[in-house]
Amino acid sequence: MGRGFFLTFEGLDGSGKTTQISRLATWLEARGETVTVTRQPGGTRIGDRIRQLLLDSRTENLSARAELGLMFSDRAQAITEIISPALEAGHVVLCDRYTDSTEAYQGGGRQLGSEVVLKLHEVMCRGLQPDLTILLLPDFDASLTRARRRNNRTKKTGTDENRFEREDEAFYRRVYDKYREIAARDKLRVVTMEGDARIEEIHQRIVRVVEERLAR
Repeated sequence: MGRGFFLTFEGLDGSGKTTQISRLATWLEARGETVTVTRQPGGTRIGDRIRQLLLDSRTENLSARAELGLMFSDRAQAITEIISPALEAGHVVLCDRYTDSTEAYQGGGRQLGSEVVLKLHEVMCRGLQPDLTILLLPDFDASLTRARRRNNRTKKTGTDENRFEREDEAFYRRVYDKYREIAARDKLRVVTMEGDARIEEIHQRIVRVVEERLAR
């Protein structure tokens, strides 16, 4: 059995990643693909504990470099436990966030720079790169508003993943700009979906790209 296909989704919270991953998984399964869906941080027992620490707004005084290390610890575990075995089994792996998120949020947002992120990626991820990355970049202000509204709702249900949403607009502008930098640097791997099109329209655009890449 040949190696599977590794597809990641990127973008700010509120960009629609979760919805598009779900729709794409359904489409892939309908055409006979075996699909593994995961997320980062999280997706493994250890990763879920790291996720809680990283995203809980009660986590205080976490240094930017400690945050960076935790992100890659989660990722290394996910590669070993989920991603690599699924790819070896020939699955299509859909992952909500990967190293591009770390480069955007910690490299850009936290101003640690890209170099340290990419070096850690080589060591901790053994250089494993996605075959395709879908970067969702809707309107910046609308995306940020949706993310903060959503996290306020989840807090009411007892789930607090609001730590990053407490950052100011300047932080998110740096994240947004770093995503654009990544997309410009790696045009073959990263396909950007810009604008506030309807959910179904974006899904169809993603399907066309994925179908073409799988056909290769």
